[in-house]
Amino acid sequence: MMVSFPVKINFHSSPQSRDRWVKKLKEEIKNNNNIMIKYHPKFWADGSYQCCRQTEKLAPGCEKYNLFESSIRKTLPPAPEIKKRRPPPPIPPEEENTEEIVVAMYDFQATEAHDLRLERGQEYIILEKNDLHWWRARDKYGWYCRNTNRSKAEQLLRTEDKEGGFMVRDSSQPGLYTVSLYTKFGGEGSSGFRHYHIKETATSPKKYYLAEKHAFGSIPEIIEYHKHNAAGLVTRLRYPVSTKGKNAPTTAGFSYDKWEINPSELTFMRELGSGLFGVVRLGKWRAQYKVAIKAIREGAMCEEDFIEEAKVMMKLTHPKLVQLYGVCTQQKPIYIVTEFMERGCLLNFLRQRQGHFSRDMLLSMCQDVCEGMEYLERNSFIHRDLAARNCLVNEAGVVKVSDFGMARYVLDDQYTSSSGAKFPVKWCPPEVFNYSRFSSKSDVWSFGVLMWEIFTEGRMPFEKNTNYEVVTMVTRGHRLHRPKLASKYLYEVMLRCWQERPEGRPSFEDLLRTIDELVECEETFGR
Repeated sequence: MMVSFPVKINFHSSPQSRDRWVKKLKEEIKNNNNIMIKYHPKFWADGSYQCCRQTEKLAPGCEKYNLFESSIRKTLPPAPEIKKRRPPPPIPPEEENTEEIVVAMYDFQATEAHDLRLERGQEYIILEKNDLHWWRARDKYGWYCRNTNRSKAEQLLRTEDKEGGFMVRDSSQPGLYTVSLYTKFGGEGSSGFRHYHIKETATSPKKYYLAEKHAFGSIPEIIEYHKHNAAGLVTRLRYPVSTKGKNAPTTAGFSYDKWEINPSELTFMRELGSGLFGVVRLGKWRAQYKVAIKAIREGAMCEEDFIEEAKVMMKLTHPKLVQLYGVCTQQKPIYIVTEFMERGCLLNFLRQRQGHFSRDMLLSMCQDVCEGMEYLERNSFIHRDLAARNCLVNEAGVVKVSDFGMARYVLDDQYTSSSGAKFPVKWCPPEVFNYSRFSSKSDVWSFGVLMWEIFTEGRMPFEKNTNYEVVTMVTRGHRLHRPKLASKYLYEVMLRCWQERPEGRPSFEDLLRTIDELVECEETFGR
């Protein structure tokens, strides 16, 4: 809290006289708990403070003082002004050696509140090594949120709802970073969010800046400076907001090489719904980890083939794929144990919240799915049944691809035959419903239909037509109409997915690049 009070301005004939006056003043105010612990050692002139060049008159002071000293320093430091704008000096070499910095080799999901989630390739500072199996560590930079787009950043900042909440995230252009900042007092008509590119100077050595007058040799130095000085930003960077512990990736299995799960370690809770293979329930593994448990109905799937493939499927690990933890095969029915997704099926999620999604949020859902599918494509894995009903949403609103590859093990003739009433013709390209030729390019066609589902907030594609009519229409070149919420350019992306010949369709890598550009082009970068 900042308080103001009348002060008599005294001009002293000597430093001793000044010290006596300051000492007396400090005795009068030393019991006031509302006094700020910083002050401006120089004057406000020409629209800024001469000491730190802050342009806000009510900005906090830039230099600390001790209210309980006998007197403040007799003279101000003679250092040039530019030095006052720099962040604190680096730690002396002898102290630097006390911090051991390590790089995580693997992703690790925190299972307890006191556990630290690790992200592969990120740096962490070791604090203690007292335990043989566990070390204490902390994030090196808690404000850096890799792979977070604008929509997700705004969602996280809005959830925290703290003045000056911020994060640093990757921009869609390789090597560039964006600072996303939240303010409650952004002015009339303001959304409360600002997105600032971290820019680079053209000089050598290269420096980085948010405000051109304040350039530094590294991004952490920029963040440290703007924690104390708005300097052109809508507010100071007051409160770091992180995705860590919220959207953390899951591990491949519960432990190393553990794919067979003992059913006695599973606790069954409420029913979540029923799917193609049987009933799905919420459960816990070892009374600790929340999981989804699918009890496979007898005769619903080719169990032997699936069990053999499950070992391979468990190794597919990506933040935008629903993780397969393991299977229980030593009894009937067999169980498939997967990651639990709090908000359930994407199709129901869209239908239950119609009218409450912004275009940014819908585009972010497409981006999530495309990231998961690009990973499958890169690993030569075909989904075969991509649709909104086969994607799930977690508590943070992240969409993940589920049931990838499972269509191969379905024993329902109506689902596996294009003449069957259950066959997903409305999501399939001509080479699938005519010749059962599946590929990553057939998944691309399905992804185009999924985008259409998202931007219609859960409508059924070709809702007034039978499967037979859809086959005829698609073969003759008919395509789904443009959803009202989809821009013309976004609809062109869908049409590219629906090219008749597979080779004419883009790869998921190309689609992801295009969607990233769409997300990025709508960003605002402040002043």
